[in-house]
Amino acid sequence: EKGFFRQAGVDITGILTSKGGGTTVRNVLASGLPYGEVALAAVIIAIREGIDIKIVNSGVNTVADILWVTMPNSDVKSIKDLVGRKLAITSPKSVTDMLSIMVLEASGIPLDKVERPALGSLGAGLTALESGSVQAAIIIDPVWSARKDRYRALFYVKDVLPPMNQMVGITTSEFARAQPQKVRAIIAGRRMGVDFIYANPKESAQIIAKAYNLKPEVMEIAVNNLVAFRYWSRGEFDLKGMNEMVRGLKIIGEVKCEIDWDKIIDRSFLPADLRGGS
Repeated sequence: EKGFFRQAGVDITGILTSKGGGTTVRNVLASGLPYGEVALAAVIIAIREGIDIKIVNSGVNTVADILWVTMPNSDVKSIKDLVGRKLAITSPKSVTDMLSIMVLEASGIPLDKVERPALGSLGAGLTALESGSVQAAIIIDPVWSARKDRYRALFYVKDVLPPMNQMVGITTSEFARAQPQKVRAIIAGRRMGVDFIYANPKESAQIIAKAYNLKPEVMEIAVNNLVAFRYWSRGEFDLKGMNEMVRGLKIIGEVKCEIDWDKIIDRSFLPADLRGGS
């Protein structure tokens, strides 16, 4: 919308969305421009399966947008009140499954004391919440901003767990070798977009609302929420947050060993001032 990609040297005319996870990784690999922003969990699993991809930038270094809600009149007031109750997740071995386990463990609640039905989608979980079938369901923005009057926040993941990387930018090793200037341009253009959002949240919300056909006032609330905890990474890596995601993947059995980040991260495409990482 603002021409940042063209300014950086690559002509991006559209952004394609996907169901997420492994589907997004496969879509990136099949694309004419094989770059995408995908869940770190899906990337680690893909690399484990032998897919030749590289992580070239970080996208989201937090899970601060994720929370579980309950009904306003519910007697569930805290995580402790979930003992003997039901907390909805999306699917087994999903990020929501992982986070729910980590939150309960961090809160000192035995896993067998809380039932965690896998209901398939966020919408299904919220429907179950409203019908009384579960006492807590996951939600994220902008749905949360649009429905704050219908639910009550029970807990934010960020208030229970350490920072955790959620999304990274990937490309194929082949494309990285053949078109390094395009990879650098994509990362540079994205960084300009992130900087613009932080500097101009109101205008950014108008642009995003138009793209997603959402009410501008709802998107403005959502963007301000995300800006407040610096949701979007400018591209720099947070290895502590990435390792925390790996710890969660070990809990659900998706990862068995330590990850050698030096083998799968290529910092050379980042602007020089963002290559440090921590």
